[in-house]
Amino acid sequence: MVPSPSPVLTVPPFFLTLPGLSTARFAGGFTACGPCGARLRRPDTVFRYNGKMPKRPPRKGDLPKDGVRRLLVFDLDGTLIDSKTDMANSVNHTLTTFGLKPLPHPTIFRYVGNGAAMLIRRSLGAEREAVLREALHLFLDHYGRHLLATTLPYPGVEECLREHMDAYEMALLTNKPIGMTRAILDGLSLSEYFVEVYGGDSFGTKKPDPEGLRAILSGQGVDPAEALMVGDSVNDVLAGRRAGVATCGVTYGLGAEGFALHPPDFTIDRFPELFDRIRPGR
Repeated sequence: MVPSPSPVLTVPPFFLTLPGLSTARFAGGFTACGPCGARLRRPDTVFRYNGKMPKRPPRKGDLPKDGVRRLLVFDLDGTLIDSKTDMANSVNHTLTTFGLKPLPHPTIFRYVGNGAAMLIRRSLGAEREAVLREALHLFLDHYGRHLLATTLPYPGVEECLREHMDAYEMALLTNKPIGMTRAILDGLSLSEYFVEVYGGDSFGTKKPDPEGLRAILSGQGVDPAEALMVGDSVNDVLAGRRAGVATCGVTYGLGAEGFALHPPDFTIDRFPELFDRIRPGR
């Protein structure tokens, strides 16, 4: 369905749900995050979509040859960081607390990518929907205290971000709760590389909806043809495609099997390959 001209997308203020973290609002739209005290820029911004249907990028094995990328938008889990073991351990802690058998880690890994609530819903099974709220709270509490037990950036991530941060604007769009996202980025010293960071509770929708990606484009004043969405799942590919943004799929993450049905514009097997593929004049 073609959207009506100039609908207004109002981005609500975000709230950190991570246990032990707190927020305070300041004039000008700043939010202070405890315990780190960082001042996070998150105004109640109104974005306008021009009502035009986005152009779908060509489905080839490389970027469309139509200009230089100015903005790189990254997914988090399975793209920049290897967090799967910490998430799986917290899922199994939740299950065993409810008297259920733990799941094999590979099974849990397949459930990652659509937010914490969906992860717990899938892990519990449809017949235990009645305890979902309590189980989700337990998972968030446990995972919030073990975010960085084993989680690390994938090889080459920090070095590449540092090397190229002056050449590109970089943003992060994940379905992970924003509080946990901020805590992980701060804990791994990755926050400085991103001009904007949004989580699964920053908007009314999550990927594959393109709302978050369109908000980043608008906030940075970047045309879709000048941006690239980088992620490990179909959610990232579809969000990019629906926003008119070219996509790069990483094959080392958690959801690359979905690329057969929804192929990105190109794929990489190691993170450092990205900047070789997109450098001007290639």
